[in-house]
Amino acid sequence: MNLLFLLIWFAVCADQDARSRRVSNWLTFGGALFALIYLLSTGTSWLGVPMAQTGWGVAVALLLTLPGYALNRLGAGDVKLLVALALASGHLYILGTFIGAGVASLAWLLARQKAWPLLAQGLSNRYSRMAPQASSKQPFVPFLFAGFLVMALWLH
Repeated sequence: MNLLFLLIWFAVCADQDARSRRVSNWLTFGGALFALIYLLSTGTSWLGVPMAQTGWGVAVALLLTLPGYALNRLGAGDVKLLVALALASGHLYILGTFIGAGVASLAWLLARQKAWPLLAQGLSNRYSRMAPQASSKQPFVPFLFAGFLVMALWLH
């Protein structure tokens, strides 16, 4: 059940990023605060990972995202979201999510020219920031969500 709630939160973040290329601080900070309170009160993350591994997850999330943020490849929302996810899960989830996001992003980069015209008009209008011609800097949270989804299915 906890995984379901985490997936719903992450899907809302991904939807928001895909539509507007930003994720609300209410979602990222709220998720991080909830996960931190849960972690400190129970000694485990929302998904049952021990506190030490969750700490490693936060370190890995920062190690993987801060260079991208410094080089203007990732936004602050991406960094905050991954830290919140690390607090709610652990280091294996973060590593898997980031690797899966890279694979999903590369697949989209290779297929978007042919796949975009095949989308229904409602989807292409809703997610216009994902269009091939929209920008060279695509929203990243939808790809992070895809990576997390694959990782969650693999670990559960």
